[in-house]
Amino acid sequence: MSKVDVFVVGGGGREHAIVKKLSESPRCGKLYAAPGNAGIARLAKCLPVAATDLDGVVAAARELGVGCVFVAPDDPLAMGLVDRLTAAGIRAFGPTAAAAEIEGSKVFAKNLMKKYGIPTAAYEVFSDPDEAAAYVKGAGKYPVVVKADGLALGKGAIIAQDYEEAARAIDSIMREKAFGRSGDRIVVEEYLTGPELTVLAFTDGRTVVPMVSAQDHKKVYDGDRGPNTGGMGAIAPSPHFTPELAERCTREIFIPTIEAMRAEGRVFKGVIYFQMMIAKDGPKVIEYNARFGDPEAQVVLPLMKADLIDVMDAVIDGRLDEIKIEWDSRTAVCVCMASAGYPGKYEKGFPIFGLDDVSGEDIYVYHAGTAEKDGKIVTAGGRVLGVTALGATLKEARAKAYAGVAKIKFEGAHYRADIGRV
Repeated sequence: MSKVDVFVVGGGGREHAIVKKLSESPRCGKLYAAPGNAGIARLAKCLPVAATDLDGVVAAARELGVGCVFVAPDDPLAMGLVDRLTAAGIRAFGPTAAAAEIEGSKVFAKNLMKKYGIPTAAYEVFSDPDEAAAYVKGAGKYPVVVKADGLALGKGAIIAQDYEEAARAIDSIMREKAFGRSGDRIVVEEYLTGPELTVLAFTDGRTVVPMVSAQDHKKVYDGDRGPNTGGMGAIAPSPHFTPELAERCTREIFIPTIEAMRAEGRVFKGVIYFQMMIAKDGPKVIEYNARFGDPEAQVVLPLMKADLIDVMDAVIDGRLDEIKIEWDSRTAVCVCMASAGYPGKYEKGFPIFGLDDVSGEDIYVYHAGTAEKDGKIVTAGGRVLGVTALGATLKEARAKAYAGVAKIKFEGAHYRADIGRV
């Protein structure tokens, strides 16, 4: 069996989960990551190259002679890193820039769903803040959702309870440019109610293979209170995703989306993320991502029994229908440990204690925002760690995850105590 050297682009918890899964493959040769983090460095050689430094990534991949580059984060995908690597003759896993627009532009995604009859919330698009505010006031329906068009680190959707909140959201996004150019246009969307869940899927542009469902916890505080974050924890599978619902989502959402992208000349290859609300009249798409979610990857990948390198090859080569992907029947729970102040301002550089005390079967500590300084692992981001545990039941997995969290200490550590209470 020939070994494959793999280069993972990115440096968060999602990338640590991907690197860990790759390292378990008997086909895995050398592992590289850019920029990586202190946890990834235990499994892969980390390179001082930013994920958005396309020239640097291409040059490093060429110099290392790797067999494949796994482009994990949203920004380099939207910037066309897969296109650049492919043009340089380097195998790359992930969608092209044209396909990644399904995440990079909420306006594109909503218009695609409208054109191809894929169920989603009613919406309007605005490029003028005064027109947006006038529309919200005239409609008079609250809550209402205001979304930045472009990428915004998972924080670009604001649920406004009244006109004043909606007006502030519109001003923040469009006038104050809280998310930069991502806020040049906004989507004003109907507020949906019901259980929210995520299904990730591998696709080669024709075949769609859904993964185990997951449920993210976005709000920073217990009871789903406070501002949205990139995710404070997740569980897999979601108890709301029944076999009947899975069949309906495949028929009405998953396959139609991939067929729509192909019809638009934007063949999607890689991992696509369907965030959905299960409304009274059925499942509706809230948004798409063009890659593994974070922290969803940290609960889904530990449950995957298939060889990730085999799956990557099948996706790139357009033969996903030849691969059988099996899943562990257990439940996974991930609890994110964050810096005090996140998702607002926070300090970095605090030593992390107790990492080596979290050990045992089916428990993993994924590093999200960590670095090594003077031989010690320190905090280096808003979300610092993700403690994931597997159990025969949700209750067992929760207990194991929180037992792991209790052993880890750093100044200002914050985490939700209710991850998995669904």
